[in-house]
Amino acid sequence: MRKTFHAAHIYMIVGVISGLYYRELTKANDFTGDTQLAVVHTHLLALGMLGLLIVLGLDKVFSLSGTKHYDYFFWFYNAGIAITCASMTYRGTQTVLGHKVPELFSLVGGLGHIILTVGLILLFTLLGKRVKEHVEGQDGQAAQAVGTAQAGESERVSG
Repeated sequence: MRKTFHAAHIYMIVGVISGLYYRELTKANDFTGDTQLAVVHTHLLALGMLGLLIVLGLDKVFSLSGTKHYDYFFWFYNAGIAITCASMTYRGTQTVLGHKVPELFSLVGGLGHIILTVGLILLFTLLGKRVKEHVEGQDGQAAQAVGTAQAGESERVSG
């Protein structure tokens, strides 16, 4: 759980810094057009910080971390965000500076999104398994409670 919290905290810091970078770079270059830099901080704050804070809460309820499956999710998800945001930052910076951006960076950004998607699939398969176990555990507890109540009722009636 600690690594999830620390990663969310790092995303918060990097997300805020990337917003500052966008504002200062565009202001310094008198740039008023569209650039991918405008959404890098949103990606970092939404996918990175908020996404991992939600996962942190789910981890508390469903005990997700501490498994290989969770580790795979964590590293794929973070690698996907890092590759995507790095590609967007490069592309956006080149746009603001007036340089041509090689098409390779569209492919790199797409690869980042694919890796991010793999991470999300891993999260949902693990979460689905844990939710199922949680529901089955609650059903078993409910059945046990009903059985105990019925046994108590039988003793009271026969006694």
